[in-house]
Amino acid sequence: MTKKRNRKQQILELLMERPELSVSELSRHFHVSEVTIRSDLKGLEAQGYLLRQHGGGLPTLHANVAERQRAHIDEKTRIARAAADLIGDLEDVMITAGTTTSLIPRFLVGRQGVNIVTNSTLLLPFVRHNPGLSVTLTGGEFRPMIEALTGPATIRELEQFHVAKAFLGSDGITAGKGTTADSADIADVCRRMSQQARQTIVLADASKLGREGFAHIMPASGIDILITDTAAPLAEVERLRKKGVDVRLV
Repeated sequence: MTKKRNRKQQILELLMERPELSVSELSRHFHVSEVTIRSDLKGLEAQGYLLRQHGGGLPTLHANVAERQRAHIDEKTRIARAAADLIGDLEDVMITAGTTTSLIPRFLVGRQGVNIVTNSTLLLPFVRHNPGLSVTLTGGEFRPMIEALTGPATIRELEQFHVAKAFLGSDGITAGKGTTADSADIADVCRRMSQQARQTIVLADASKLGREGFAHIMPASGIDILITDTAAPLAEVERLRKKGVDVRLV
């Protein structure tokens, strides 16, 4: 299973660099049959990672997104699973765009009546086959490098909803500066989602702690729960806890 998963990942990476590669060329490259390659392409299409075309496939993700998805994947998976555990049946939530936050719906199998408002196109493959989830995708300007919708239209639409919990990504978080993003428009979306929710939950792997992004989202005091991994710097964790943040290490 691991070998097959690694081959699929390598196929995706190759097609991002050379989208013209054919099934037969991929078959020779990986020393497997064309039937096997077609099966891999079908699986990647079902997951939303590519569009099959005659003789090959075209990746749906920007290379920048794919690279960030691969980074710290085990930690991101644990964080997303812990976040999903906080969502109950019949709950209304908001989820921002991000490679960690987009994994949350993957772990909502079996939940019933969950309403998700999101600006992320990256999570759509994980909700497509889950009848217990209802998804509202905001309007806005599509930014393929982050698989997100942003801008004034996104903010206006978010203002129409009130939810129990907002799950936010972060490009940097410190006790002194709070949580930050690498772009102002993403920071605006995160801030508005937090304002529309009764509880704000930030997801950030250890590489984000102690780092400051370009645009301020909110002070540490505005964060109810921070879910991060066990490699998080303990000194920063303690400073955040002193600010009243419920830091959970997974």
